Amino acid sequence: MAVVNRDPMEAPHKTRTDALVAVGAGALSVVLALLADPARSPDALGWALLLASAVPLVWRRRNPLLALLAMIPLLAPYHALDNAHTAPIPQTWIMLYTVAVTGRPLRTVLTGIGVLSVMLTVVLSIDAHQGLELLRISGWVVAVLFCGVDMRVYRQYMASVLDRAERAEHTREEEARRRVAEERLRIARDLHDLLAHSITLIGVQTSVASHILTVDPDRLDRRAIAASLEDIADTCREARAELRTTLEVLRDVRPDRSDRDEAEGPLPGLASLPALVRAAEAAGARVDLAVREPAGRLAPATGAAAYRIVQESLTNAVRHAGTGVRVSVAVAPDGGSALRVTVTDDGAGPPKDGPTPGFGIVGMRERARSTGGTLDAGPRAGGGFEVLALLPLQEKGTAP
Repeated sequence: MAVVNRDPMEAPHKTRTDALVAVGAGALSVVLALLADPARSPDALGWALLLASAVPLVWRRRNPLLALLAMIPLLAPYHALDNAHTAPIPQTWIMLYTVAVTGRPLRTVLTGIGVLSVMLTVVLSIDAHQGLELLRISGWVVAVLFCGVDMRVYRQYMASVLDRAERAEHTREEEARRRVAEERLRIARDLHDLLAHSITLIGVQTSVASHILTVDPDRLDRRAIAASLEDIADTCREARAELRTTLEVLRDVRPDRSDRDEAEGPLPGLASLPALVRAAEAAGARVDLAVREPAGRLAPATGAAAYRIVQESLTNAVRHAGTGVRVSVAVAPDGGSALRVTVTDDGAGPPKDGPTPGFGIVGMRERARSTGGTLDAGPRAGGGFEVLALLPLQEKGTAP
């Protein structure tokens, strides 16, 4: 099929292939001259003209019309000498097919009329019976021309289909990159909130420690100052670790200044999951929520990633399965080193043969990667769809 669909003018090794075609056509012409009409077997000049008429096939794809014009002066005297008239059929049909498959239909029609007119004129002037026989089989010449035209139209159609498919694939890739970039910008905005919150907290805690040291030094509470400084150290470590892991994802992204003008709120976390459940239930879903928070302090970026993953999963479940879908959301520590987020539903999941692929799963994977975690999503063996994310926990008091 690749050979059939390929443009003959762009095929590799054209000259070598056409030389072999010319040799084959010449050999077949010799066989036809010996067997088809022994009474009109060519003489020496006839054999020379017959074999020479196959030579232009070597350049048939360089300039098809010129090669055909070079063949006519060789075949006209061949037929005028009343040699076997069916012998040159192979090279004639091949050349006519080449002209039809490489040229416009109007040129093909005019070429066919001209070739048939020359052939009939020459043969009728020599032998009326042979001329009528040639006229009877001229339908094959028309069939060859139509076959070439049909093949040309088919190749143009296949080329347009491939071009549309390539442009559609390019558009989908561009759209996927754009959606991923938008998701990275949302992660950057979340990170902005985190840093603003952390810096504000550090400033407040530092002010408290400074107030205790300077305002009332006689009543110095060393334990309170130590606790305040420890909280500052923890906040700095968490902010530095989250900044590093997030920038690994966003290192090629340069958000617009206008994006920073949007009003930003605090990072959502596990405490905001019941609100998501209520919103999904308002849309008609039946949601079972089970949350077991890890011991110690949960990094805000990890909580935000878990929140966004659950949010997108609930949105996809309602979108693809419709109202009445049953969704199970489970958030719990996994071995003390990661937070396991599992969202399952009994719907059909995203359609595999939809017109365009979705980008929600891409965004969820970006969310998981921003914290150093992983995410898997796909249909379940027993039916439904499952999203499973493992987000690493950063324990309080440990260096990043």
